[in-house]
Amino acid sequence: MLKKLALLAALSSATAFTPIAPAQRAVTPISKTAIYGEDNEENASSGGQAISALTSGVKTIFSLEDIAKILPHRYPFLLVDKVVEYEQGKRAVGIKSVTLNEPHFTGHFPDRPIMPGVLQVEALAQLAGIVCLQMEGAEPGAVFFFAGVDGVKWKKPVVPGDTLVMEVEIKKWNKRFGIATAAGRAYVDGEIAVELDEMYVVFCFCIVLRFVRH
Repeated sequence: MLKKLALLAALSSATAFTPIAPAQRAVTPISKTAIYGEDNEENASSGGQAISALTSGVKTIFSLEDIAKILPHRYPFLLVDKVVEYEQGKRAVGIKSVTLNEPHFTGHFPDRPIMPGVLQVEALAQLAGIVCLQMEGAEPGAVFFFAGVDGVKWKKPVVPGDTLVMEVEIKKWNKRFGIATAAGRAYVDGEIAVELDEMYVVFCFCIVLRFVRH
């Protein structure tokens, strides 16, 4: 009897701790439904190439190198990566790729990085600067300052990994005094992240010219 009990105990131990061979392991593939949901399964992407191709029709008008010849800003405060639409003296659409490598995320906030709203407005102002600094009476590379902002609304947080698509329209341009009025908004994944009714920008090259004339 004791021998039988000992044999059963040995068999039970062997069964409990014997690993399952690779061929015996059940492998359940991840379905597109699990990733995209039932409603979107038919429209699910077939991979990285298909996702990358979604922006194939978006052409770069001004590259980062081109922008550096127009704006005086440099890292870490150059907030426009490229311009993809441009109407001289009127409007522009620009792209800002938000990454965790940007220094403001160290403190804003350590456990929940969010792009500061004031930097979103600054990015819109820089995009407006790209338009204005190529207008009649302007001087590419000139420094410019905010004179005021009205009607700013933030709609959703902008976080690392987001692509901020910005659009500005120049409402007024006074080449004598170097003052521009513009409206702007920015989107993430097709939804408005920030919008402003008006911003006023003063360009320093006109201030210098007026000082020289007097």
